[in-house]
Amino acid sequence: MTRFLRDTATVFSREFAPLLRSPMGLLFSMVQPLLFLFLFGPLLGGTQAGGPSPWQWFVPGVLVLMCLFGPMMAGYNLLVELGGGSLERMLVTPLNRSAMLVGRTGKEFVLLLAQAALIIVLAIPLGFRLNLAGVLAGMALLALFAVGLSSLSFVLALASHPSGELFYLVAQLLLFPLMLLSGVLLPMDFGPAWLQVAAQLNPVSHVVDAERALFDGRFAEASVGYGLLAAGAVAAIGLVLGTRAMRRGV
Repeated sequence: MTRFLRDTATVFSREFAPLLRSPMGLLFSMVQPLLFLFLFGPLLGGTQAGGPSPWQWFVPGVLVLMCLFGPMMAGYNLLVELGGGSLERMLVTPLNRSAMLVGRTGKEFVLLLAQAALIIVLAIPLGFRLNLAGVLAGMALLALFAVGLSSLSFVLALASHPSGELFYLVAQLLLFPLMLLSGVLLPMDFGPAWLQVAAQLNPVSHVVDAERALFDGRFAEASVGYGLLAAGAVAAIGLVLGTRAMRRGV
């Protein structure tokens, strides 16, 4: 366990250091969620979304949206390393293969956590009501989901080597349907029956519902349990497949 933790910290430091040296990349990654927050969020005031407080409904959705566009696309960096040969050099070291995966996913979560904190702080003056216990619980659930998404993204990147075409094809084909069928932007109740059924089959929609309940302090709702099951299943599948892929190497 000591070696695993040390190797995880080593991989995390290696992955996180470039962000500190290039903060512009971090700022650029914030552009899209900020656009949704400030340009799309105010439009919800004229709808029934979220009831009396659309921000309470919209902010958790934006955080899940960030999770989709961040950890789900984390495999891109791995593709770059595969093309340059740096991953092959890491695979011949005594680093624990599971630690290589966990260290990378940890970097993605820390990045997501920093972005989420900024979004929440900026949303408070707009009318978002901060429930600290709910936010902490929601971020824990989001961390579980982010670990699964980033792990699956790494698996896809390894399977796509050397061309990378499979990664971009699958990521784009999955990303937008998962986003649109999750209700992050508009309630799925507004759609026809067949669209609502499709949304129920989407694990992201259950995570979104759970985040909204938690951020509002409704811990006992059934949606929280469904969201936890969905995020846990994605994390378990991602970690198992990701660890196997890392052990096999390129």
